[in-house]
Parts: sequence; structure tokens; C-alpha cells
Amino acid sequence: MTDTPPVGGQPAAPNPQPPVSPPAGPSDAVEGPPARLWDRMRDDPQYAPEHLALEAVRRLGPEAAQWAGRARAEQPGVSADVLADQATRKFVNLARLSGAVSGAAGLPGAVLDVGVLAWTQARMVLHIAAAYDVDPLHTDRATDLLVLQRVHKVAESARLALGVAAGRERADALFGLGGHRPLGRVMLQLSVRLARMAGVRAAKRMVAKVVPGAAIVLGTWANSSATKDLAERSRALYRPGGAALPAPRRT
Repeated sequence: MTDTPPVGGQPAAPNPQPPVSPPAGPSDAVEGPPARLWDRMRDDPQYAPEHLALEAVRRLGPEAAQWAGRARAEQPGVSADVLADQATRKFVNLARLSGAVSGAAGLPGAVLDVGVLAWTQARMVLHIAAAYDVDPLHTDRATDLLVLQRVHKVAESARLALGVAAGRERADALFGLGGHRPLGRVMLQLSVRLARMAGVRAAKRMVAKVVPGAAIVLGTWANSSATKDLAERSRALYRPGGAALPAPRRT
């Protein structure tokens, strides 16, 4: 039995399916904060870094632990310093790319950029912790993130702020406390808080988004420089015998 040709007498054109490429691994691509976290930070910009740190440990801690376990299995006898080197290189490279993710200009683009950068840096810190066999899923890592990223000077104040943020998160989930403040004011506060967390001055980020041609040069330099500095602080903390987080001053 032969196929019936379509009207016009021409055989139907083949319709091949395009090959399916395997997805990139989670640690090999630039990622931004999940949508629910963006909503939480927008509704509570004052505690945006704390919300990001809490969510990073929940969502990115397992990824870091799995990466370290897989790396040790694939590289028997590899040292913690070598693993930390690998994590640092990977995430410094991703930080260089993070400024081009949003493609948006002005304040909205600056907010997106610093949010993606802060999230990328949190991934790096948790991977470095895992490289030194420090549990990246432990709640103390959220405290570490806030002190290492210089949101708080000491661990005690970071823990207090995390407790407040966690309480507001629970209250919002139960009662929907997210307010309807002017979007411009919220975005400005959010950009300043996230820029401070990412170690990039908000003014530099805004210049990179407003001046034509500056975004690639300034964004790449600022992102990689801030991320390298954070990597050094993280390694100093997590390396065996490393420096402890700053203790609160006694009056």
C-alpha cells in the first residue's frame, strides 16, 4: 500500500525532530535567585540579604555537597585546597558573566545584576565550604554568608537578623504581609542592599548600566574582583585552623 500524496501531487516533506542537547549541569551555568525569593526580597527589601542567605543554604547547600562528593570520587586523593581552587575558578568565571544576564538598563537591570551576582557568590562560598568538608547545608552557613559578604560585621548580629527574616518569612506565608510600597523606592533599597552583599558599589553598577559600552568592561571587572576577594575570605575561614568569624566587641 502506498501513501496518498497531498493535494498538488507532491510528496509530503519530511519533518525531522531536532536533536535534543543534554541540559547543562547546575554548577556550569549562571543562575539567578528563584522567582519566589525575588518576591520575598521585593516585599521585604530591608532584609533582602538575609532572605537570600537563608534560601541559598536551603537550595544551594545540597548542590555543593553533591559536587564535593562527586569530585572526591572522580579525583581520589585530591586535596581540599585543589577543590577550593576549582570552585573559585568556576564561580569567578560565572560572576564575570552574571552582569550580562538581565540585558536590562537602568535601575531594574542593576537590581537584577546584583541579585544574580550575590546568588552566584553564595554558591561559591557553599562550594568552598564543602571543599573543606564543612557542611554546606548547616544553618550556620547562612550566618557565614552574611559576615563573609560583609552585610554584618559579626556573627551575633547576623544571627539576629536571620532570625528576624525567618520570622517575617513565616508571617508572610501565613498572613500575606507583603506591602504595596512605591516600586521605585523598593527597587532602590533592594539594589543598595544586594550591591552591598555582592561587594559591588551600587554607583558602579548603575554606571555600567547607564553609560553605553561600560557594562561589559566595568561589570566584568567589578564582579570578578569582588568575587575573588570573597573567595579568599571564605578559604581563610573554612581551611582547617583558619580564622574564626569576627567576635562581637564587648563594651
